[in-house]
Amino acid sequence: MERGNMSFPNAFVLLGFSDFPWLERPLFAMVLVSYILTLVGNSSIILLSLVDRRLQTPMYFFLDNLSLLDLGVTSTIVPQLLANLWGTEKTISSWGCTTQVYLFTWTACTECSLLAMMAIDRYVAICQPFQYTLIMRPLVCVQMAAASWSSGLANSLLQATLTLQLPFCGHYILDHFFCELPVLIKMACGDTSDNNLSLAVGAIPFAVVAPLIVLISYILIARAVVKLPSAEGRHKALSTCSSHLLVVTMYFGPAMYMYLQPPGQSIQAKFMSFFYCVITPVLNPLIYTLRNKDVKRAWKRILQFQYGCSF
Repeated sequence: MERGNMSFPNAFVLLGFSDFPWLERPLFAMVLVSYILTLVGNSSIILLSLVDRRLQTPMYFFLDNLSLLDLGVTSTIVPQLLANLWGTEKTISSWGCTTQVYLFTWTACTECSLLAMMAIDRYVAICQPFQYTLIMRPLVCVQMAAASWSSGLANSLLQATLTLQLPFCGHYILDHFFCELPVLIKMACGDTSDNNLSLAVGAIPFAVVAPLIVLISYILIARAVVKLPSAEGRHKALSTCSSHLLVVTMYFGPAMYMYLQPPGQSIQAKFMSFFYCVITPVLNPLIYTLRNKDVKRAWKRILQFQYGCSF
């Protein structure tokens, strides 16, 4: 076999949801609306925290990073998905596939780490309230966010580089709607044992350690909340964690289901990927906006200011 036939191809065919042709146009409309809402919602949270000093706290600093990640993952996946759902030619170029592999792995791993950092922040806020400003000072928050981004980037570079060096031997059809590492590894024709081992070991910090940190943090939070003397205090403490806990459940739930299920369940995997690539990023800002009084007050102040200036 010629070496040219074993290298990374010039283009891939993305089957996407072609097994359900009647579903493609409704999905296109749904994805387009979700994408617009994701851009508006996450950008609004970032802008709000920049213009309102009351939102310049560790919690909203991490929320800004989460919004950046949501914007990154949707902008990496959704434009290509929209093109494939609307058009007849469901292909992606080699550079487009490479970009998706690197950026999606980076943002997905970073979000796992960031959600763990946000759980630590909530633990300190509830269990160490008098030392919160001392512990979660700006430099510490920046270091925690930098650790999340750099760990995701390091794992992305390692996993994606190993995968993109695999031979494909003319098999250029991906049974997915974007280029994802496990799908590319399964499609390769060479020995993928090293890649599978690297993928499994590399997933430990993000799929095992990060959820474990979240779990331990909330166990400690629950123990602290139970000891609070007043029902009002317990309700206030829980309300500060409810948004983050809901986001964590929506993110880790589908991801763990997809990666821990038996092989061969491609349809379920695609719809689970669809959920955390398209639906979760649009729900995150809604959850933090609708369930957070500080964000509501910030919006009200901005709208009142605009209204007052117009007269």
